[in-house]
Amino acid sequence: MPNIIHITDFSNKELDIFARLSENDLLSRHKPEEGIFIAESPNVIERALNAGCIPISILVEEKEMQKDAAKILFRPECENIPIFIAPFEILSNLTGFQLTRGLLCAMKRPFLPTVEEICKNARRIAVLENVVNPTNVGAIFRSAAALNMDAVLLTAGCSNPLYRRASRVSMGTVFQIPWTYICPDIPKKSPENLVYKKNGTKPPTWETDGINQLHALGFKTAAMALTDESVSIDYPDLLKEEKLAIILGTEGDGLASTTIADCDYTVKIPMSHGVDSLNVAAASAVAFWELGKLK
Repeated sequence: MPNIIHITDFSNKELDIFARLSENDLLSRHKPEEGIFIAESPNVIERALNAGCIPISILVEEKEMQKDAAKILFRPECENIPIFIAPFEILSNLTGFQLTRGLLCAMKRPFLPTVEEICKNARRIAVLENVVNPTNVGAIFRSAAALNMDAVLLTAGCSNPLYRRASRVSMGTVFQIPWTYICPDIPKKSPENLVYKKNGTKPPTWETDGINQLHALGFKTAAMALTDESVSIDYPDLLKEEKLAIILGTEGDGLASTTIADCDYTVKIPMSHGVDSLNVAAASAVAFWELGKLK
């Protein structure tokens, strides 16, 4: 049976995860092994559990106990964790709770695979350069999972895919498609960074090493950008590439000029009615649909 705990306010320290800690607090950048994320809504939580994520505690609206939440609460993984229950009047004091479907689950952050591991058998991957809006990140993941991408790589400047909004917008597909960071930031005091310092070298960065790493893994690179050299997204040579990395840039500014210069292709989506570009999430869906057809 679930370990049910009825609450009447948020003073309980065990509720800090849901009520008082920010996304960055939960991320625990300097101690990634202690990182936590919050999954919300039954669909997202179910996909996280199916992917092997370990639950810590659950916060649920009272009336949801008789609805979709029940199938989560009675799963074996949730048998021994605290399940906090309260009426909506109390939960509405928790910022953003009314945006959920009555259910939040705190989970341990999974360890991320290496770039080499998730690209080993991949033919089509998406690479996000400094996409900072969690909504866009979530929408891109949903398109990537649905439209034949094998993996997603993110630069260090991207919003984390496990932020509540990103995972919610993705409909839980952040737990279905492999992803990791390419050239991630390395904490200054970490053992890995101390090794670089001892050797008199610097950790790799996306700007200096990212495209080379993709090339070393056998990928041709396609920068989604509008330039005088851009080819159409249905360019025949592009569609014939055995392994292709589709690189999308940050909202507004798009890809860095150095990224575009280092890529094998610069690719555009033909527009009409005088429209010059699409939102990065919309552009990703078009790109994945067209360039993932060979799978």
